[in-house]
Amino acid sequence: MTAIRLQAVQKRFRTVTVLPALDLNIASGEFFTFLGPSGCGKSTILNLIAGIETPSGGDIFFDGQRVTELGATARDVAMVFQSYALYPHMTVRENLAFPLKNKRLVRAAIDTAVAATAEQLGLTELLERKPRELSGGQRQRVALGRALVRKPRVFLLDEPLSNLDARLRLEMREELKRLHAELGITTVYVTHDQEEALALSGRIALLDHGQIQQCGTPLEIYEQPANLFVASFIGAPPMIVLDGARCTELAAARERVDPELLGRLWLGIRPADVRVTARPADHAIAAEVLLAEPTGAELWVVGAWQDQRIKGRAAPGEQINPGQRAYFSIRPACLHVFDKSSGKVVTSR
Repeated sequence: MTAIRLQAVQKRFRTVTVLPALDLNIASGEFFTFLGPSGCGKSTILNLIAGIETPSGGDIFFDGQRVTELGATARDVAMVFQSYALYPHMTVRENLAFPLKNKRLVRAAIDTAVAATAEQLGLTELLERKPRELSGGQRQRVALGRALVRKPRVFLLDEPLSNLDARLRLEMREELKRLHAELGITTVYVTHDQEEALALSGRIALLDHGQIQQCGTPLEIYEQPANLFVASFIGAPPMIVLDGARCTELAAARERVDPELLGRLWLGIRPADVRVTARPADHAIAAEVLLAEPTGAELWVVGAWQDQRIKGRAAPGEQINPGQRAYFSIRPACLHVFDKSSGKVVTSR
């Protein structure tokens, strides 16, 4: 297990600065995720940690040892990409054995390591197959196994589940979490999928334009977003953002902030914290239903209120249809308040 430290790390491509000075500590044995939209710099950070890219400034340390100029081989890291990158002419056994042969291990040691890795990943029955004979999920397991078989100091994963369908993504998420708990290898993960990040990570760094907007546990980032970008990016369904200037009659808003200041604020509320009923409720917003979205166990309802969209979750058994009036109840404690000019979270009264 290896601790990683990034100290004032920068990356420029010609005149374009992808990463301003970045300072970050990743604990030994941690499952750490870089999350953010395309182009925010998360894969660049992973390549810098791997030694594929060299920083334009700053330093990288593994367990306190400076590795800034060392290549990937010398750093003893293993990387799994979005593409499986398997050798098509080799069997699963040969793909798993390849990195160990490069290390010139004896045949008996290679066979033992391959068998153990195949057992961990449920690949034992597939060892004599070639990649073309495998499903997408099986190929991804082989790619993971080829990285894990040599027991690296650091395990790096760059959008490894993006090519899988929804069901396989869920299965592989569970597999990754189990493997990390079992092996304890320091793992750095990159994804644009916030649900994936919340499900897998010990901590998350949410990036925008190369800068960390917030770093913390999944629960901290979800429940205590530092700014409007974080609040809007994290959560499914995404947070509803209301213009404070149009919310002067909203009881929850009046309880949280001075009504005279509402015009300077954005008010955020997660749809999961909004209860929707077909009948009037105390302090509820009456809104015209635009859309009802059944998802099996839940019914999400989208309404129009004060020329804004609001979304919430209907109580079990409620019959709510587009065109009718529904009532959206918001608890003051669930309301998030942001400054319009800076986007930063505002402490309520």
